[in-house]
Amino acid sequence: MTETVTRIETLEALLALYGTPGAASLRKVAHVMTPLYRKWIMSSKLCVLSTVGPEGTDGSPRGDDGPVVQEIDPSTLALPDWRGNNRLDSLRNIVADGRVSLMFIVPGSNNVVRINGRAYLTADRDMRERFENDRRLPTTVIIVEIKEMYTQCARALMRAAVWETKAAAPDLPTVGQILAEVSNGEEGGAPYDAAWGTRAAKTMW
Repeated sequence: MTETVTRIETLEALLALYGTPGAASLRKVAHVMTPLYRKWIMSSKLCVLSTVGPEGTDGSPRGDDGPVVQEIDPSTLALPDWRGNNRLDSLRNIVADGRVSLMFIVPGSNNVVRINGRAYLTADRDMRERFENDRRLPTTVIIVEIKEMYTQCARALMRAAVWETKAAAPDLPTVGQILAEVSNGEEGGAPYDAAWGTRAAKTMW
């Protein structure tokens, strides 16, 4: 950073800036699926998977055309890994360090549900077949053992007016433009953007 700022480096200094947590924020934590948490999570087609590994952290959006996860039992969820770009950032992290977090989003709702736990990967066919779509199977499935789950208050999404936005900003850079910028023109550009729809349709699952 070019500016000089004072760092908060102790827990005591941090806690001095904030008040005591409200009773509801502590009581809302569950350690297994409850009927209403289950109903909420099974309404979510989109979540963000956060992982940590030797090279740092990673956050990855995960989406499906139905519930983004399946319940194995009240303390275990399964999340399919559909075809992507094969960087495998999240999966590499899970193999090295099982700590994960999931943030479930439902369009139109300003609340989210968060889960913290531990995860591992499996390529067992019976587990992969649980997610069969048009005769395609995920390559692996992420098994998440729930440690805690809780709702996140609506303030952040309300401030951002997420569901009130009608369309992306007209001058928002495309992925092709960003790729061309960071690769000095060696990748990306207009041809990348033009071909993306066809590539996506072929590799959606």
